[in-house]
Amino acid sequence: MSRLTVFSADNPQQALFDSSEPEAITQQLQDAGIRFEQWHAAAPISPDSTDEQILTAYAADINQLKAQRGYLTVDVISLNANHPDKTLLRQKFLAEHTHSEDEVRFFVRGQGLFCLHINGKVYQVLCQQHDLISVPAGTTHWFDMGSEPEFTAIRLFNNTEGWVANFTGSTIATAFPLLN
Repeated sequence: MSRLTVFSADNPQQALFDSSEPEAITQQLQDAGIRFEQWHAAAPISPDSTDEQILTAYAADINQLKAQRGYLTVDVISLNANHPDKTLLRQKFLAEHTHSEDEVRFFVRGQGLFCLHINGKVYQVLCQQHDLISVPAGTTHWFDMGSEPEFTAIRLFNNTEGWVANFTGSTIATAFPLLN
């Protein structure tokens, strides 16, 4: 179940807002300038589905987003607990950073925790299957895939270089809860 928890950036022990209601999550994130939606496949998806099958199942939603926001490239990323670099990748994504373009992720399966540092607050968005999140360019954030990652996500990019992070050097991410 998707979940949004909002904290004051200087008090990670007490939540200001906490909900698993999709409408409440969408509204809170919209107020903070974050797009959050839930999509459903036009064709059956299984754990054995190929990247091509996944992209085909969500083609209508992907094409609509590309037309609205000018995304140029789309791919599928999968990570599981057997990945040899899972610890290294987790540490890299846990460092607060920004991007010069939107970071758009749609969770086909599994989960991930996006933590957004906006206007003195930290928005922790637990994204799960069917969740789309679009973090606007320049938004400080970090991502936790957990110590035993298990997810497949569709990524959309405005450039052909893919994921390029600009790390802030802040240690704020170390003060907030991680994904269990």
